[in-house]
Amino acid sequence: MVRVRDGSPRGDDDFAEFVHVAWPGLYRSAYLLLGDRGLAEDLAQTALTKTYVAWARIEDPGAARAYAQRTLINTASSWFRRRSWRSERPSDDLPEASDGRHPGARVEVMEALASLPPRQRAVVVLRYYEDLSVAETADALGCSAGTVKSQTFEAFAKLRTLLGDAAVPETLGAHRG
Repeated sequence: MVRVRDGSPRGDDDFAEFVHVAWPGLYRSAYLLLGDRGLAEDLAQTALTKTYVAWARIEDPGAARAYAQRTLINTASSWFRRRSWRSERPSDDLPEASDGRHPGARVEVMEALASLPPRQRAVVVLRYYEDLSVAETADALGCSAGTVKSQTFEAFAKLRTLLGDAAVPETLGAHRG
């Protein structure tokens, strides 16, 4: 058992509870970043492993989620630098349609998202799937708010080209800043 600075005990049971709560969001972000279920599981597990190593230093249990998310993004960035993520991977599984729209729409969106450069993809995932503000996204990525805004603008321009104007929000001001 580890004691954090406020003297409260934190150990493996606390971390197991954290993993149970944090896993769905981390996995979803990893899947949106990588577009592959197996790789997304690997990325989320890697982020949780790194979070566990730092668990004793994380003073605020609420900060653990932010730490794990940032670790996930940083790890994904290093994976992007080391590997070619643009190659096709055959799969027997088709993504499930999340709504009543055209069944191929989810596949098209995932393909369009996968075509974005890693930084733009990370910004879109954090802002519009994780619902983080510009400041929270900048903090998670370790960049300025201006970089988040410019990367979002460039990502949406490319997504509009690939998916059409109706599929991408017209203004970024409609989302919380």
